[in-house]
Amino acid sequence: MVRRTSLEGAACPVARSLDVIGDWWSLLIVRDAFDGLRRFGEFQRSLGLAKNILADRLRTLLAHGILEQVPASDGSAYQEYVLTPKGRALFPVVVGLRQWGEAFFYGPGEPHSVLVDSKAGKPVRPLEVRAEDGRLLGPDDAV
Repeated sequence: MVRRTSLEGAACPVARSLDVIGDWWSLLIVRDAFDGLRRFGEFQRSLGLAKNILADRLRTLLAHGILEQVPASDGSAYQEYVLTPKGRALFPVVVGLRQWGEAFFYGPGEPHSVLVDSKAGKPVRPLEVRAEDGRLLGPDDAV
């Protein structure tokens, strides 16, 4: 099996981030953690992922402080995986990917889940990148 190149020392913050969470399984684990999954078996059932691959991705997310293991909430001997503050900070990344996917990978009227503000009960507005003064920024507006 070919070993992938590490981007850990890259000058680009996008490359360094992708070194840890760029694998699709890792981001899907993070997505599922946002949806409340906490146990190994829950992640495995949701993703249909082989145990060895799931264990490897969880170890990586633990090692980088994105997830942490805590005693099971039901008092059993099991451990659960929960997002750390560093992991919870990925929320805008997951939402941005979701919104990009909704915009470009579904046909008109094609059903898909909708991210809803739990307090207001309304769909979440698209993410925007804004300058310090509030101006909307596009790709040509930032360096």
